[in-house]
Amino acid sequence: MLELGGKAPCIVLADADLDRAVSAAAFGSFANSRQGCLSTERIIVDKSIADEFCRRLAAVAHTVVCGDPRDSETVLGPLINRSAVRRLAELVDDAVASGAQLLAGGSAVGNCFAPTVLKGVTPTMRLYREESFGPVASVVIVDGVEEAIQTANDNDYGLSPAIFSRDVTLALDLAKRLDAGMSHINGATLDDEAQIPFGGTKDSGYGRSGGAAGLEEFTELQWITIEGPQAPLYPICEQQL
Repeated sequence: MLELGGKAPCIVLADADLDRAVSAAAFGSFANSRQGCLSTERIIVDKSIADEFCRRLAAVAHTVVCGDPRDSETVLGPLINRSAVRRLAELVDDAVASGAQLLAGGSAVGNCFAPTVLKGVTPTMRLYREESFGPVASVVIVDGVEEAIQTANDNDYGLSPAIFSRDVTLALDLAKRLDAGMSHINGATLDDEAQIPFGGTKDSGYGRSGGAAGLEEFTELQWITIEGPQAPLYPICEQQL
């Protein structure tokens, strides 16, 4: 059983409750400085609401304090090392050079990378496919439900996507079409509970941990038989000699 990486998409459909979607996207993108496999890596937003969504998400990013975790005002601590900071800066610079709009953040002080929002991330950018492992909200703008699902599945990973829509029946149907081990409707990608079968598909690993499914992954089945007092009559046996 292996649990590997993730590039979790957060799909925000045209009818989504933006209060819930913006908050969940901010939490999933910035919590733990996004150094987690369940963190929100791609925010796939319908073009009809993209401007408002990005404006509100950037406003949240500007309020998030990044710094020494021993300071009570700090929300985001540092990345794991300087190498992680350099790699994240390269991904952001590549996206901006290729046409993405930098709405917040984009720089680091020491190992603390500021909460960053990039609007208009496309498949030509490294950030579209590579795990960033840092507090960067990458907004991919799509036209309609079908493009949103295609974009969400357009990745080597399949761990923990989210879908935001007021139409829960539609969202449930779409969740079944996602190549992923876990999906969340109107909730953040960053979600885990001990009793659930945790795990993903594709390059996100195989097998499940957690709950009864986790016990099965680490259990070997063994079949033992005991015959009754009357010996079975085999078609080939000593009595036929």
